[in-house]
Amino acid sequence: MISEILWEGDFFCGLAGKSEIDMSNLVIVESPAKAKTIKKYLGGDYEVIASMGHVRDLPKSKMGIDFENNFQPQYIDMKGKEDVIKELKKYAKKCDHIYLATDPDREGEAISWHIAQMLGLDLNDNNRVAFNEITKTGVQTGMSHPHKIDLDLVNAQQARRILDRIVGYKLSPFLWKKVKRGLSAGRVQSVAVRLIVDREKEVKEFVPQEYWSIDAKFTAPSSRKVFAAKLSAIDGKKAEIANKEQSDEILKRLENAVYTVTDVKKRVTKKQPAPPFITSTLQQEASKRMGFQAKRTMKAAQELYEGVEIEGMGAVGLITYMRTDSLRISDEARAAAAKCIEDIYGKEYLPPSPRVFKSKKNAQDAHEAIRPSLPELTPDRVKSSLTTDQFKLYKLIWERFIASQMANALLDTASVTIEAEGCTFKASGYSVKFDGFTKLYEEKKDSDEENNKMLPPIQKDDICKLKEILGNQHFTQPPARFTEASLIKTMEENGIGRPSTYAPTITTIISRMYVERDGKQLKPTALGEVITDLMKDHFKHIVDAKFTAKMENDLDSVERGETNWVDTLDVFYKDFEKVLAKAEKAMEGKRVKVPDEETDVVCDQCGRKMVIKIGRFGKFLACPGFPECKNTKKIVQETKGTCPLCGHKMVQKKSKKGRSFYGCDNYPECNFMTWHVPVEDKCPKCGCTLFKKGGKSGKLICEKPDCGYERNL
Repeated sequence: MISEILWEGDFFCGLAGKSEIDMSNLVIVESPAKAKTIKKYLGGDYEVIASMGHVRDLPKSKMGIDFENNFQPQYIDMKGKEDVIKELKKYAKKCDHIYLATDPDREGEAISWHIAQMLGLDLNDNNRVAFNEITKTGVQTGMSHPHKIDLDLVNAQQARRILDRIVGYKLSPFLWKKVKRGLSAGRVQSVAVRLIVDREKEVKEFVPQEYWSIDAKFTAPSSRKVFAAKLSAIDGKKAEIANKEQSDEILKRLENAVYTVTDVKKRVTKKQPAPPFITSTLQQEASKRMGFQAKRTMKAAQELYEGVEIEGMGAVGLITYMRTDSLRISDEARAAAAKCIEDIYGKEYLPPSPRVFKSKKNAQDAHEAIRPSLPELTPDRVKSSLTTDQFKLYKLIWERFIASQMANALLDTASVTIEAEGCTFKASGYSVKFDGFTKLYEEKKDSDEENNKMLPPIQKDDICKLKEILGNQHFTQPPARFTEASLIKTMEENGIGRPSTYAPTITTIISRMYVERDGKQLKPTALGEVITDLMKDHFKHIVDAKFTAKMENDLDSVERGETNWVDTLDVFYKDFEKVLAKAEKAMEGKRVKVPDEETDVVCDQCGRKMVIKIGRFGKFLACPGFPECKNTKKIVQETKGTCPLCGHKMVQKKSKKGRSFYGCDNYPECNFMTWHVPVEDKCPKCGCTLFKKGGKSGKLICEKPDCGYERNL
């Protein structure tokens, strides 16, 4: 039994194989990986075991809340955890001291509280320890400062859990009756879906507006170098050109004009580095740079925090705790970063004084920013010990942190004003005087509009020679659909959710088919739109961003000990009950239909055009003649290229875990499949379809057996 519970892959926490339980110090954590790393630093006087996450929760089969008794939750032991609970109790009876070392946040505090309740521990004992980083220093510091379980944190988490349970278990049956069975509603997820639905409505209703720009190219008297300039003003007013007629009129006005430089401004500007990561910015940057979904980012971050086997060092926690909204950095970490910068880049890359970043106003500041726990461990030093995802994320975190402690970049900038016939043109450019932190890292922007070309030498009163001038037509663009990165940014800016909830929220709304991915973009499904409209009509406050943000602030107030958690729930529930009753009455006898999406696929049994339906396992094609015609089909998405084995079409499919792969549509006669994306390019050696392997810096490969052709992108 002991071996079954405590062995997880290569994990062994020191208990399996003992004939008698004779330890005096027991440390309980959530995961085997974390247990292994901590055990390494504590030595033989301590044993470390894992609870495998939560051990108790509200029952799934019923509400589990006593509304008549101050919202008291009715916790039960979780199914599947019987053996783990049995072993925890067994070892707890045999030791003198028990330390609860779950993650240092609300969730971790609640897990420790549940374990303490289950084991009958005294809540007044100093048996709670927390590790911001799982290194020797971090573990020793945590163990030397044991404290009581923070009941304010526990109550804040408990209030959130009960709040979400009330919304989910009260609203879901309403949706079953009014839309269809199996639907669910959530407090934070409903707001996230509304954001996406509202943005989609803006996109659909957007009417492009025509506008024109006048773009010119000049050379200066002392140089043959061509530089670009834009018309910015006409007769002292901002240039606003609505159509071709106005553009042509301006171009005619400028025929044979003399272009005189009226102003030249040169200066040195400082460019500061971005701060180290917090949870939201890590998820955003990992999405922009590497295409990581938030869930993938947090999985790799959790592994890096809990500990990875590093060659020559054993298990090491490589980063600090990854759920944080604080930009605070310890003095020790700042000093370690400075030494690292001086050793690698030299003293000139250190700022005049240590750099300090200010956290946002409502940051909880319980933890440091996300940073490497040991800055001296460069990405190259640990690369061979990490998985691809772990290495990419560690490199991103390490570079961002080290760059945040480096000197500013210095830019020589110039801006020039050129006048002709009452028309004002502007040109600007820059060159790098000192690269500073940009030698290592620059934050990736959503769009890069910077012109990094320096202007040629130019003086006031110079006459520039016109090389080209054009009127260019443009149209205003609709707002961009949300990506994971931009949705997380919007949720953070509006106070919707907290660092630990961004990734689970996005995963939930996609898995419940309220939202779907279109490349990197997030689009609402017809189901998501119908539910959001219904919620806006009858539960306006639930899908209101400001109300949700207020609830988050109320929970923060509970965490700080300023507000009673029962009072917070009571205020919400009284209003919620009234709104629910009103909605039930207004929708009595009514049902909302989710519109079907018609396709061009013809039913081969009755000839009707098939429609897209959503079932338990996703989308499928169905005949609209149901129940007379019950024909259904899988949705097949054709891709570019053909099968390198038999020449049939390639189709995109999904694995059981939801990962896209590509296979021959002649399956099972042809069983070709690949994870690589087929493209239009043909192999110059054999003429077969090429496949894209890796990201932007990947390569094109031929997958025909014995061909072997490949080329870098």
